[in-house]
Amino acid sequence: MQTVAITPNAVPQEVPLSLLIESATNPRQHFEEDDLNELAETIRKSGVYQAILARPKDDRLEIVFGARRYRASRLAGKETIPALVREMSDVEVLEAQLVENLQRRDVHPMEEAEGYKRLLALTEPTYTVEQIAAKVGKTPGYIATRLKLTDLCDDVAAAFYQNHIGVGHALLLAKLPGEMQTLGLTACFKEVYTGTGDKPAPILLPVRNLRFWIETNVLLLLKDAPFDKRNGDLVPAAGSCVDCPKRTGHNKLLFADLGKQDACTDPGCYQAKVQAHIAAAVAAKPQLVQISTSYRAQAEDSTVLSRNKYVSIREDKPKDKARAKQPEYKTCKDTITAIIADGEGQGTMQKVCTNPICRVHHPKDEERTQDEASRAKWKTEQEKQRREEAIANTTGLRVLSAIGSAVPVRLLKRDLLLVAERLMSVMEENRIEALARQHGIRQKRDDGGIKKTLTAYLRRADEGTLSRLLVEASILLAASRGNATTILKDAAVAYKVDTEAIGLKVKQEFAAKDKAKKEAKPAAPGTVKSRKAA
Repeated sequence: MQTVAITPNAVPQEVPLSLLIESATNPRQHFEEDDLNELAETIRKSGVYQAILARPKDDRLEIVFGARRYRASRLAGKETIPALVREMSDVEVLEAQLVENLQRRDVHPMEEAEGYKRLLALTEPTYTVEQIAAKVGKTPGYIATRLKLTDLCDDVAAAFYQNHIGVGHALLLAKLPGEMQTLGLTACFKEVYTGTGDKPAPILLPVRNLRFWIETNVLLLLKDAPFDKRNGDLVPAAGSCVDCPKRTGHNKLLFADLGKQDACTDPGCYQAKVQAHIAAAVAAKPQLVQISTSYRAQAEDSTVLSRNKYVSIREDKPKDKARAKQPEYKTCKDTITAIIADGEGQGTMQKVCTNPICRVHHPKDEERTQDEASRAKWKTEQEKQRREEAIANTTGLRVLSAIGSAVPVRLLKRDLLLVAERLMSVMEENRIEALARQHGIRQKRDDGGIKKTLTAYLRRADEGTLSRLLVEASILLAASRGNATTILKDAAVAYKVDTEAIGLKVKQEFAAKDKAKKEAKPAAPGTVKSRKAA
């Protein structure tokens, strides 16, 4: 075995390639074959311009950095390579490798991330994110974001290494839990028929599409959470939301591109805490009534009351005296506080009356009024209220339809269908029915219900119809969790829909219907007799 002389002031010297071994701690693990062949050709003609760095290890020389030049020299058929040989400790080797490689422009972001992670893992010397940033000339936010790449699941990491997705996609996916990363990877692509084969080819979508998918399908605003976000014992394995690194507000440098509001990035964990919160509330008060905001029938052994088994007491103030007399604005001796165990608002408390013979919330006709005049007035008020609600609902649906018509076709049918079906899976049945009516679909009792019918319609629809339906479904879902009027208005502004014109037209239509009803009423009995007498 040849030996190499090492002097205190070592200068580059020609070292036999046979003496060199590659370092296991080198951050660069991937070498492009074409690049190596190109470098080898240059070395054949001109040699190696820059010496590699090596250190003595056992009877060999371990390459500290310069593995790419070493490999290219072997391809070029060289026997030696210029090398600077130094005595170095393991920590000095690792530090030199990381800093030297991380400052190169062609290093892969994944290898860069692994390098930062190794620097943070050093015990002597120790590094912080800020110190690494200063050492490699980057910002702390850049380092923190790159470090997150080490959390990519195997499938996403492989796709990133193979350049199937870009660094922007990888950085967003790295912020999600593993199971959501796999779904997010699928959302990065759309399939396009190129005419070169029978199957469509996957086309990478812009980063903004993935960001929209994450905001729609993953993020959950913690200000709306029904459970105590500081309670670390609710789901012990998850701990407190305050200390959770999956919370966007936990590390603003890392999650700056996912909105300003504090949100949870793990829907599974969030739902587990909601269920644990409900279970804890029921355990603390076994008599606590559980309700569902859905009208669908519950299982026979279920302790949850469906929507038609109780009257929900509204906590907002009525707009006028007439509405103040309505049952839902009143409390009674049977009013209790229940927890929503299923449906919209899951985990929150709601005042309800579950007494089916309550005179306040289920008044009989003869108890509603004292005479015919007051009964007629009550009916008039009810009719006025229903008419106002009908006008508001019709106007809203017309505005929603106009917004849907303004939606451009961008995504492919596969992507649109995927998102539409997932939206439907979290929508209440009454919202699904409203969406179906927008597209002329009615209930088919003998064919599995409205949801199944709408799903079949989705799979037959073209991209334009799916795009429209996707926006409409998103608006309906958002309206169920916030101020419906504001959400619809904002959407109308975005798609340049004239809500005032639509509202005016709806009022005119209702007025015309009222006029037609009055004209169609049969003549009073006294009038008929007078005509016969004449």
